[in-house]
Amino acid sequence: MEKLIFSIVIILLLSLLTTQHKVVASSSWQQAHATFYGGSDASDTMGGACGYGNLYTDGYGVKTAALSTALFNDGKACGGCYQIVCDATKVPQWCLKGTSITITATNFCPPNYALPNDNGGWCNPPRPHFDMSQPAFEKIAKYKAGIVPIFYRRVGCKRTGGIRFTINGRDYFELVLISNVGGAGDISKVWIKGSKMNNWETMSRNWGSNWQSLSYLNGQSLSFKIQLSNGRIRTAYNVAPSNWNFGQSFTSNIQF
Repeated sequence: MEKLIFSIVIILLLSLLTTQHKVVASSSWQQAHATFYGGSDASDTMGGACGYGNLYTDGYGVKTAALSTALFNDGKACGGCYQIVCDATKVPQWCLKGTSITITATNFCPPNYALPNDNGGWCNPPRPHFDMSQPAFEKIAKYKAGIVPIFYRRVGCKRTGGIRFTINGRDYFELVLISNVGGAGDISKVWIKGSKMNNWETMSRNWGSNWQSLSYLNGQSLSFKIQLSNGRIRTAYNVAPSNWNFGQSFTSNIQF
């Protein structure tokens, strides 16, 4: 009986949401829970374990969430998008029926092993959990709920403008934050090429959405090649001019 009810709920969700959203790429619906943090203006969601700074500047706004260990995947999930629906079959008094929201993974929700998984340790493994920004949470549920059961699925990300590159670090160490990435959103590989280089150099993930190179690239215009988790690749040629400096950001004219 429970399986039958679950199947009916999924069918209803699909019929509702396909009329509201046209998604580039999506996966099957799964169950989890959601809480919220960051205040009513989401000011305390800025920064975080993906390395993004100002979430408005980096293209994400307040429709964001911190993911539990089971979903965060050591930062590989950064930039990915998830469609979330409150499960009104379980908590009809808290859900805003007929609503959904698409959020971007921008932070990590750490486990709290001092509390039980079902009573405060919401982000403890192996639980899939979304600690959403408060404005995002209030799009699907009432503030007083605190925590609600949800359905979620991976979807494509829609971004405005081009992919953004922020170059930090120092000589022989370029730490590049890549943000405002559309399509699948989460990056699997990055290559960099200076204008004086013959070949593309593979960058390594330093943390979150920060990728590093250990080459001396000063005085060269910089190009980047990005591969997302779905295998799609885009190349941004000469994004940073030869007179770039550490601490600067550059917006490309490419997008997924």
